[in-house]
Amino acid sequence: MSVHAYCTYFDHRYLPKGLAMIRSLRRQVPDAQVWVLCLNSQALGILQEMDEPGVHVIALPEFEMGDAALTKAKADGRSTIEYYFTLTPSLVLHVVRAAPEAEIVTYLDGDLWFLADPEPVYREMGDSSILIIPHGFAPAMKHREQYGVYNVGWVSFRADTRGKTCLEWWRERTNEWCFDRVEDGRFADQGYLDQFPRLFEGVHVLANRGANLAPWNVAASTISARDGTIWANEDRVLFFHFHELKRLLGGEYLASHGAYKAPLTPLMRDCLYRPYLREISAIEREVAARFDATACSTIREPGSAPAPNRGWRGWRSKLRNALSRAMNRRRGYVISPD
Repeated sequence: MSVHAYCTYFDHRYLPKGLAMIRSLRRQVPDAQVWVLCLNSQALGILQEMDEPGVHVIALPEFEMGDAALTKAKADGRSTIEYYFTLTPSLVLHVVRAAPEAEIVTYLDGDLWFLADPEPVYREMGDSSILIIPHGFAPAMKHREQYGVYNVGWVSFRADTRGKTCLEWWRERTNEWCFDRVEDGRFADQGYLDQFPRLFEGVHVLANRGANLAPWNVAASTISARDGTIWANEDRVLFFHFHELKRLLGGEYLASHGAYKAPLTPLMRDCLYRPYLREISAIEREVAARFDATACSTIREPGSAPAPNRGWRGWRSKLRNALSRAMNRRRGYVISPD
C-alpha cells in the first residue's frame, strides 16, 4: 500500500476552514499525516498549543530560511496573497524531503471538506507520477479556463524522478512569476498546471467527478443522494471545494454558486453546506474560547478590505450591496449553519 502525505497552508484567520479540512480528512483516513505551513505566528501558536493529531506544523520564517529564490520572489513587488501562491510547490517539495517514507505528496487547499476516503483518486492515478484535476466547468463557464484548465485545490506528486522534475519546474516558474492576473497564459500558481501534460511524462488527468466537486462544476453533473451518500453522476462525492464561501453579518454565509450560474439545491444546502458550516462554527468557538482569536477569512480570495464609503458614492455602494444581498437571498445562495 502506498504511503500518502498531505500539505496545506493558512494563517489564523483561515484556521477554522483549514482545521475542518484536516479533521474531515482524518475522519475518512485516520492515519493521514498533514504538514501545515503556518503563514503567521498566530496560526503557529494556536496549532502548536492544540497539538492536533496527525498535524506537523512548519513556521514560515524557518521555511524561508536560506531559500534565496523565495527571498527574491518576496521582494519583487508581489502582494501577500501572490506570495502565498508562490509557496505552493516549495511546500510540496519540502514535504517530499521531510517525509521520505511518503510515496505520494498531495497539496490540498484549506477550503476542501472530505465526505469519503479519497482512495479512488489514488487508485485512478495508478503508477502515474503527477495527478491534476480539471475544473470541469459547465459549458456556460468555459471562458473561465483562462484561469486554468486544472484546479490547484488538489495536486499530487509521486516522489520519483518524474514527479520531482515536474515539481522543481513548477517551483522555478512560480518563483519567477506568480501574480493574481492572467498574463501570457499564466495565472498565479494555477495556470502552470496547464503545461504539465505537455511537458512531462507520467501526468494523469483525473476523470472522477466526485473529487473536487465545487460551485464551478456542480452544474455539469447530476447531484443525487443514494444510501446516505452523495453522488456526482455515477461517482461518489469524495470532497467538496467550498470556494469563496463568504461570511455575512448575522452568522450567515454567501455561497459562490451565483458567480458560476450554478444551482444550489436543497440537497447541496442540507447535505454539504450546513454540515460544513456547523463544523466551521464549532471550531471557531473552540479557537475563540481557548485563544481569544478572530478567525475565518480568506486565502485564495485576493483583495483587502475596502476603504470606508462616504458621501453619495458611499450611499450608492451601500444600496448596491443591499440589493445584491437581497437578490442572493432570494436565489437561495445565502445559507445559515442551522
